[in-house]
Amino acid sequence: MSLITPDFGLFFWMTLIFAIVFFILAKFGFPIITGMVKKRSERIEQSLRDAEEAQKALKELAAEHKRMIEEARKEQSRILNEAASTGDQIVAEAKQQAREQTAAMIEKAREEIRIEQDTARRQISNEIATLSVEVAEKLLRGHLDSDERQSELIDRLIEEARASHKSVN
Repeated sequence: MSLITPDFGLFFWMTLIFAIVFFILAKFGFPIITGMVKKRSERIEQSLRDAEEAQKALKELAAEHKRMIEEARKEQSRILNEAASTGDQIVAEAKQQAREQTAAMIEKAREEIRIEQDTARRQISNEIATLSVEVAEKLLRGHLDSDERQSELIDRLIEEARASHKSVN
């Protein structure tokens, strides 16, 4: 008997065994195998859907990340501009305050100088008046050393007072 050219009996038994094995496999094996293939196929499809969802989520996260970075840059720029503006404003206010303080100090110094000048003028005027009185006193003593001269002066002053009194009336 040769396997290349089998005789009828061998061929019958081989076909019968094949049919029995095929029937057993078809009845018990193929449903399990196809069920496992279906499960595997469904798992692969689910994994692909999950991968696509994950990819979409990553794209959304990347877009969100990019948007947040852009907002952070804008906020940083706004804060820097605000800080520069605030710094300029503080410098301007400090300069203005320094000008006002300087003007107040100058005005106060001018007022003090004016007060000192007025005080000095009064003192000089008082000294001049005192000296004038002293000089007049010395001159009058020299002119009024006799009783006659004193009487003449008194009479003349009385006449001047009467004359001024008459011109008022």
